[in-house]
Amino acid sequence: VQLQASGGGLVQAGGSLRLSCSASEPTFSSYSMGWFRQAPGKERELVAAISWSGGTTYYADSVKGRFTISRDNAKNTVYLQMNSLKPEDTAVYYCAADAATRPSREWFLYEYWGQGTQVTVSS
Repeated sequence: VQLQASGGGLVQAGGSLRLSCSASEPTFSSYSMGWFRQAPGKERELVAAISWSGGTTYYADSVKGRFTISRDNAKNTVYLQMNSLKPEDTAVYYCAADAATRPSREWFLYEYWGQGTQVTVSS
């Protein structure tokens, strides 16, 4: 499965961005999906994850209430709506696919990765 992430950019604190991750294959609909981020000098961390059906979602505590993960299996696409952005949200954001039924919180369990998209939030 090839993943293509897009939608990053530069935004002021308090602003919004929507990231998209498109998959190359229809089998996307059977994968759990995750959004991770990595800031310079920091470890990669889970931002949000969603099961294949969309029935199960996980969020990092730092983004709960501000970010929303969703998916459209007909379009082979997963989204991350990011509102009320803060400077500490600045990072490279990656989407990833996991064949497990329920999404994992651990980045090393994801099998396929997109190329990353930069999100920069200015204060």
